[in-house]
Amino acid sequence: MCIRTVMTYACPVFAHAAPIALHRLQVIRNKFCRAATDAHWCVRNSILHRDLELPTLCKYMKDAPKRFFDIAGSHPNALLRAAVDYQPPPPTHFIRRPRNVLIDPPDALTAAVNSLNDVNDTHD
Repeated sequence: MCIRTVMTYACPVFAHAAPIALHRLQVIRNKFCRAATDAHWCVRNSILHRDLELPTLCKYMKDAPKRFFDIAGSHPNALLRAAVDYQPPPPTHFIRRPRNVLIDPPDALTAAVNSLNDVNDTHD
């Protein structure tokens, strides 16, 4: 929990980060998870995340702005409510804004964990 709070303190800023930067953070997180559980090297990261019930870093960083925009939409401050109503630029625009990141496709690890969770849900 201490690591995640430090890594995701400014996750809206990471919306503008290059995918390789997020991948490097995910690698570090995978190493911490592997060390904390004393998992063998042959255990897949997707299995490790599923068993620990941890979302991948990319998914967590996409969910944080969603939560923010959901909360901000019902906030009593009019300026904060106005920030929620902005229209994102077209997808061909070169600047990625946090609201645009919400529609990005998931990374490979997140997709693998989601598919494993779906398989487990159908077998329950």
